[in-house]
Amino acid sequence: MLRLTWVQPEDLLGHELRQARLDGREPKAIEARWRAAGGPDAPERAGASPHRVSRYLRLLAEDLLDELADLPSRLADDEPTDLARIRARCPDWPTGRSVTAPDPLALEAAWLGRAIGCLLGKPVEKLPLDGIRALARATGNWPLSTWFTARGVPGDLLAAHPWNRRSAATSLAENIDGMPEDDDLNYPLLNLLLLQRHGRAFTTDDVARLWLGELPPGRTFTAERVAHRNLLAGIEPPHTARHRNPFREWIGALIRADMHGWSNPGDPAAAAEQAHRDAVLTHTANGVYAAMFTAAVIATAATGTHDVHACLRAGRAVVPARSRLAEAIDHAVRLATVTDDFDDVVDELHAVYGPTHHWVHALPNTALTVAALTHASGDFTGSVCRAVSGGWDTDSNGATAGSIAGLLAGSPGALPDRWRAPLKNRLATTVADFDGTGFDALAHLTHLEATRP
Repeated sequence: MLRLTWVQPEDLLGHELRQARLDGREPKAIEARWRAAGGPDAPERAGASPHRVSRYLRLLAEDLLDELADLPSRLADDEPTDLARIRARCPDWPTGRSVTAPDPLALEAAWLGRAIGCLLGKPVEKLPLDGIRALARATGNWPLSTWFTARGVPGDLLAAHPWNRRSAATSLAENIDGMPEDDDLNYPLLNLLLLQRHGRAFTTDDVARLWLGELPPGRTFTAERVAHRNLLAGIEPPHTARHRNPFREWIGALIRADMHGWSNPGDPAAAAEQAHRDAVLTHTANGVYAAMFTAAVIATAATGTHDVHACLRAGRAVVPARSRLAEAIDHAVRLATVTDDFDDVVDELHAVYGPTHHWVHALPNTALTVAALTHASGDFTGSVCRAVSGGWDTDSNGATAGSIAGLLAGSPGALPDRWRAPLKNRLATTVADFDGTGFDALAHLTHLEATRP
């Protein structure tokens, strides 16, 4: 029996109930109806529940999803999705721009860093924090400082905490042979293609058309898969982000933000606005802010004249001041600044977000990435290893931390050889004609877009 992930109404309903509580709506009455009918919880780790439900429950889930969407939110004024209203709630919105052509070598280091961080996190994606720590400690790799390996790991530990099934064959130290395909690299490639076709003035509709032509639905997850389904059902952007989409504040838009920063060096406001046009296809509110924040951080880092702390401050300036994401970023920076042991930072973040947020939600993952970059002061190995060792969406957090820290490092040669060599300057993907492309070639293509008039 095929149970397609991230689209079954009976699975979406549980996620939407949790999302409603997070974004200021009161779902108690609707939840009671679902429970009374025998409706299940949302799958905690997987994208689909293992068993089919009755036709009645499926239809009820569809109705309740629509009812939940109509509930008013007490946070609506502080957490808008419209760009003009976002800007109005950012008192320090960036106004100056220092247009500096990015160094192609720095862009290559950013591409490499994104791939390295992603690859480091792939084998432990979906594992709980205690499992990640135990697997690394079993091989003397804690605090985390290099690739995960299965060599020397006791069988009972692997049985209790198995590697990510799809990734283990290509992402452990003993079997890495180039960068395998991953959505964390597919989306920057898609956005490179987007800029090549439409330039920096692209529209959200342009993003949608590109996806329909170049992005196989089976290569999408969470909010992106729901938006893809909505497009095929004739729902137009930005409604694609809202219709039966409980993942609209998850991490998907964030992992698409790098190209928007790389192509706007020294202009965090333009990078954030560009990321906004991309993000609203699939996300709302804090899911959009996470993408804008990341793009602004990267745009600032692309000048090569700022340290990571200044870059994070530039990103924070494009996040509405009273939003949940602003609070999460501020808390992460404070925590990482005053805490010596990063394990203590992680434990505190998990205590705050673990009981209420899904492991792919943008708030905990953005907070963890910010904490990792802050605690490591932007050092490449320190940043990616901290981001991955903190759990949650390990490959995505490693990718974002690696992109920023690689850009700040300034050149591929500044990244340790143990990270670069196994990638063999080769990336696998199903996007357009990019399969097998080298990171040096991608940096060249990105530089062309960043310097296009």
